[in-house]
Amino acid sequence: MGLAVLALPTILIGLDMTVLHLAAPELGESLGPSGAQLLWIVDIYGFLVASFLATMGTLGDRIGRRKLLLIGAAAFAVASLLAAYATGVAMLIAARALLGIAGATLMPSTLSLISNMFRDPGQRRFAIAVWMTNFSVGGMIGPLVGGVLLEHFWWGSVFLVGVPVGVVLLLVGPVLLPEYRDPRPGRLDPLSVVLSIVTVMPVVYGFKQVAQDGVRTTSLLAVVLGLGFAVAFVRRQLRITSPMLDLRLFSRPGFSVALGGQTMGLFVVTGTQFLVLQYFQLVLGLTPLTAGLWALPAMVAGVVGTLLAPAAAARLHPGRVMAGGFALAVPGLVLISLADATSGLALTATGFAVLSFGVQAALALTNDVIISSAPPERAGNAAGVGETGAELGNALGVAAFGSVATAFYGARMAGDALPDGVRPELADLARSTLTGAIGAADRLPGAVGDELLATARSAFTTGMHAAALCGVGILVLLTVASLNLARRSTAGAAGTAEDFAATEPDGTAERDEVKGDPTRESGSAGRAPSGRRSPY
Repeated sequence: MGLAVLALPTILIGLDMTVLHLAAPELGESLGPSGAQLLWIVDIYGFLVASFLATMGTLGDRIGRRKLLLIGAAAFAVASLLAAYATGVAMLIAARALLGIAGATLMPSTLSLISNMFRDPGQRRFAIAVWMTNFSVGGMIGPLVGGVLLEHFWWGSVFLVGVPVGVVLLLVGPVLLPEYRDPRPGRLDPLSVVLSIVTVMPVVYGFKQVAQDGVRTTSLLAVVLGLGFAVAFVRRQLRITSPMLDLRLFSRPGFSVALGGQTMGLFVVTGTQFLVLQYFQLVLGLTPLTAGLWALPAMVAGVVGTLLAPAAAARLHPGRVMAGGFALAVPGLVLISLADATSGLALTATGFAVLSFGVQAALALTNDVIISSAPPERAGNAAGVGETGAELGNALGVAAFGSVATAFYGARMAGDALPDGVRPELADLARSTLTGAIGAADRLPGAVGDELLATARSAFTTGMHAAALCGVGILVLLTVASLNLARRSTAGAAGTAEDFAATEPDGTAERDEVKGDPTRESGSAGRAPSGRRSPY
């Protein structure tokens, strides 16, 4: 029952990331935002979720994970009401920003609570798989729920879904969910909080702008600025006595490999999805609804892979299952790289489904490894870092794969590749994007327009092939890293979570139990029995 409660906010977060896409046209008519304002309405939620995840994971360890979850649920419900009844653009942007901050409290809180509620490794893996499945389901049903609501109500109705979910969490959360917090949290460093936020947000913003507008000075400056803040953040964590992010987590092979696998696995899946959906619509000429239906097998395959992975991990080392998932995804990208510009629908849909099955099976275990690699009192912090990596993977994948495809598209459309009879201004439009080429073809005589369109579609397909082959290289590296993790763990290279937790920076040992501390006692149940070695 507690897992069912934790699934509610997970579905809600996934749904809220996609439900607004359908409402954007009606919202534009009602509030009249500029193009830039509309982008901020859509994107500010994801930006702030990514920026606050690590902070909220650490905060949950300090004040209590259930408490933070309930605070976030209340804030999410209030922000949903503000967004639904916003009377202007500024109010809607502010409400979406509050939704993003509240959403950032929900994800690490739910994941870290699962790590305490399910002590058996097999049960924990399955619970995390259910958690991931519900996140995917939320994203899948977002357009459907939005379409039904917009068919009968106004644009603001898409936000009201968050209200009953928040109310249910507030009513049943205190009864069904245990509380846990770090009994020795130390002092929260405000400068570290600020640095963590200003590190992530410029990087996510910069790469999203690259995906949208191509490489420009402002997007590059944003990424460089974020990386500069990242250096300052890391240096401060190494200096202060109570760091917001314990960098010793990265010394554990399981944590580092799983975090890299989660980030780069989503990098490949999200970037591929971005190109495949464009291929379905702009190259093969499918309607948005038909394109979505052809993408549905990949979504279902991802859910199946997520649910099957824990059963496989009960028989094999999780590192081997992760390696198998990443390796299985490689043929999917190879199939996509073989599709042509005229008859690649079934091939691409099949390849995308194979890719989704393999990567999602691996990702079903990365969260478990990330959480299990950390001592119980740092589970919220580890969950926040893991989810931050996931958000970065989503943003970077779209930007990187989009940039690769754009570069190959431009190269194939350069010089005398265009047919004779295309006016210079239309040639420039056609060379910019495939959408521009489609617009240019509509303004040309039939035969010339058809030839231009065929050339542009072939160029885009070539770019998709190149991005897919880049993804193959990434998946091969992830496969090797996961196998290496399994070998090192089997050899006993990784210490136990208790060993990690017991050593403080000054070399002194701390006791695991504090008599009379009910919050510590409730959380200590999540610890592996003494003497049991962590597989990570």
